[in-house]
Amino acid sequence: MKVIKTAPNGIVNSETIFEFTQNENVVTANYAGGKISKGFLVGNLNQENLKFTYCQMRMDGLMDHGESSCTISKENGKITLTEHFEMTTDSELAQGVNVFQEL
Repeated sequence: MKVIKTAPNGIVNSETIFEFTQNENVVTANYAGGKISKGFLVGNLNQENLKFTYCQMRMDGLMDHGESSCTISKENGKITLTEHFEMTTDSELAQGVNVFQEL
């Protein structure tokens, strides 16, 4: 997946690529690109809602972590996640909305 819309205070961007895997209701992803050197997330899928925690390292070495709640939809035949995130490592980046879409 890639980011098609990012919060003004977000760290991920259109250069950040996510590789998701799912085993029953457990969802994981590795991601990198743009401002992110390496990121990981793990969460639970409940019908059309995905809740996960994440940790990521920026290219400049700063580290972030937080929690997200996503709604899942399909747009133009592609899976789309609308993520409402709360970052717990930087008060300036506390909350926002990102949108990811299947490649």
